[in-house]
Amino acid sequence: MSQSYIGSELELFAGADHWKSYVAENVAPFLGRRVLEVGGGIGANIPYLRTSAVDEWTSVEPDATQADAIRTRIARGEIADCRVICGTLGAIAADARFDAILYLDVLEHIADDAGELAQASHLLAPGGRLVVLAPAHQFLFSPFDKAIGHFRRYTPASLSALSPPGCQVVCSRMLDSAGFFASLANRLVLSAAMPTSRQIAFWDNVLVPASRLLDRLTLHRFGKTVVVAWRKND
Repeated sequence: MSQSYIGSELELFAGADHWKSYVAENVAPFLGRRVLEVGGGIGANIPYLRTSAVDEWTSVEPDATQADAIRTRIARGEIADCRVICGTLGAIAADARFDAILYLDVLEHIADDAGELAQASHLLAPGGRLVVLAPAHQFLFSPFDKAIGHFRRYTPASLSALSPPGCQVVCSRMLDSAGFFASLANRLVLSAAMPTSRQIAFWDNVLVPASRLLDRLTLHRFGKTVVVAWRKND
């Protein structure tokens, strides 16, 4: 079953090369041969994460327009061939198994986040990884979050607390410490419902490179994005 999603921010962030490369560095160690990306959007993550180590990539996307955008990019040769399913996690065959399941800026859009992760865990192969990247800190919840359909923001503790049965946390870290201050300014001063392309370019070209250094200095304990990975018990 497909669902409609505005997704106006997806095109804005699609060209954020520095950020997507940084995310890939933090997510790639948890991938395996068979990957399921939940909420694939317009396929912007695939070029950064589908390496030669990945044999099968499945993107499930509830919005029909976005799912078609992935198919179009595949047909044009812009991204590697992959399986595209228009629907939610329930559209995946119950006996399918994946080595990694990804929620990249997706879980915050889902009302029942704990139920979603529990359902996803059933599709993991033994030893498989479940990876979530999401916006951090509820006090940063802004008109932008509301405009794009976020239910919440997380902390490492609140996200880790959603551990599905039979899974254990193997990584919990924060990213984009420099970007935190831009988000705080938007929350307290600008209150913008949507960033401009110029603001995205400044964040991606200036703040993200700064975060690469600052995140290491702060031992990934501070930032505006949280990443948690679980491993399913054998």
